[in-house]
Amino acid sequence: MKNKSARSKVEQFRRDFVTLARDAGRSYATVADSIRIAGYFLNYLRDNGIKLRHTDSIKNRHIVGYLRFRKEQGISVRTIQNERSAIRGVLKQAGRYKLAAPDNPLLSNKALGLEESSRAGTKLPLSPEEFHKAFKEVEKNNRGVAAAMLLSYTLGLRNKEAVESCKSVMTWKRAIETGHNSVRVVFGTKGGRPRNTVIVDRHAVRRTINYAENVMKENNGKLIDRPDVRKALNTYRYHVRRAGLTGEKAPHSMRYHFSQEARRFYENRGYTEREIYAQVSMDLGHGDGRGRYVKQVYFRSADTDDE
Repeated sequence: MKNKSARSKVEQFRRDFVTLARDAGRSYATVADSIRIAGYFLNYLRDNGIKLRHTDSIKNRHIVGYLRFRKEQGISVRTIQNERSAIRGVLKQAGRYKLAAPDNPLLSNKALGLEESSRAGTKLPLSPEEFHKAFKEVEKNNRGVAAAMLLSYTLGLRNKEAVESCKSVMTWKRAIETGHNSVRVVFGTKGGRPRNTVIVDRHAVRRTINYAENVMKENNGKLIDRPDVRKALNTYRYHVRRAGLTGEKAPHSMRYHFSQEARRFYENRGYTEREIYAQVSMDLGHGDGRGRYVKQVYFRSADTDDE
């Protein structure tokens, strides 16, 4: 009976930690990302026989051990730093402010052996040929995922935005039909911040929306017919990775492609360089004040001196 009680407390801790991750998610990235990272951390504890029963029991050594474990797995420095931020967000949500503090020396880059990493992008734009090949492979197995891919490729949507775009497809269709130059991205956005995204190729976007609309008719109004967004997102990631979108050509490469197309769109309309990167930044959902960041991340070869 005692062992059962101890086990139930460990299970309750895991449930509580995921709940905290869900509540903290919007201050880090998306709720799905926060929950996913929390799951990685919890699995690390379980696999190493660490049976915590309350968030108050989490110590520096547990977080340090997890982050070093991720480093040993070959995970990139930037990803590990992002995961550290996500875990800090959960700890703040739990009231563990001292442990979560950015100036905690035991969780610093130096203490963890995380050399300063460049913010230069790690992905490459997905060419039309590469996209078409992956799209056809995915379409054979899941037309909903294929539709989400098309929306991501033509509108520069993040994974979660693409999966949840079924809620906006009809609004976007009306925007196209009434001659609007942009569509409003509302659902699945980072931090819950809606944005307007430029329509770079009206014909391609119209064709994409028609495809998505037909898929939604087959899938009860959804693109990916799964019980909730998290499961739909997992299905999306599974199929696109299975189609070869990994590493430098991971799903995010579709946003890189869109960024190149958007830059050409603004160049052809006489925008200054500073205006171009500010506009692309807003189209991608980073805000107008992050033009320099977008230039560095999405345009590797661009000279950033003037920013």
